Amino acid sequence: MDFATFFAQYGLFLILAVLLVFMILNTRKRTAKMKQEQEQKQRDTVPGARVLLQGGLYGTIVEFDSEDLDKPARVEIAPGTVIDVHSQAILRIVDTSAVADEPAPLDDQPVVDEPRVESTEETRARLERDDDQK
Repeated sequence: MDFATFFAQYGLFLILAVLLVFMILNTRKRTAKMKQEQEQKQRDTVPGARVLLQGGLYGTIVEFDSEDLDKPARVEIAPGTVIDVHSQAILRIVDTSAVADEPAPLDDQPVVDEPRVESTEETRARLERDDDQK
């Protein structure tokens, strides 16, 4: 039996087998990457971390239980405004150092002072002061 007749008889089966192996390996790689990203997000989700929620809200984690994911996470979306969200509603951790610099305002436009954003340490300290006052 020469190569041409072998490929004519079994070629389609070989191509399907190669595609199946490729799909299995690709799925495993993607699953491992997603699991690694999920574990990294869980490690980074600590009180004081800036987060983006599924609904598009930005906030700061006040309370988060990484062991019991059914327990709601408490997120501060504005000073003094704390909401309870499902732990899976946290889309990602916001890296404040990666925020792009805004362009300078034009000379003919008035300069508006932007509100100052608290650092993680300042937020933790303020929340602890608020808890002590209650």
